[in-house]
Amino acid sequence: MTGARPPVDGQITFVYTTNLAAADAFYGGDLGLPLALDQGGCRIYRAAAGAYVGVCERPAEAIQAPDPARRGVILTLVTGDVEGWHARLVARGVAVEGPPAHSDVYRITHLFLRDPAGYLVEIQRFDDPDWDAAP
Repeated sequence: MTGARPPVDGQITFVYTTNLAAADAFYGGDLGLPLALDQGGCRIYRAAAGAYVGVCERPAEAIQAPDPARRGVILTLVTGDVEGWHARLVARGVAVEGPPAHSDVYRITHLFLRDPAGYLVEIQRFDDPDWDAAP
């Protein structure tokens, strides 16, 4: 599938924190966003139908990078067709950071690329049966 754009089933904005418990108290408690999936070091909260905020615990160095485009923001498109996205992007000459790969830790298949400003974009499929993208 190189011509047509593969479907997008949702969008997650991932941010980093050094204190996942405090972030959970804020996003889940103060904002009242329901927890969609707890991946241990990352928690994903439902913001609206198909829209999520993911918070991942990382060391301070990852959050305080000197380049603002690399400070721990990941824009993620959720799809069932990561391989189709890869084929389409490569056919269009887009520089991807590698072929689709599976993460046993997060039970996902994904690939990465950067937008023109250097922000990380992830195309991701959840292989985790606990993921439920339905509102």
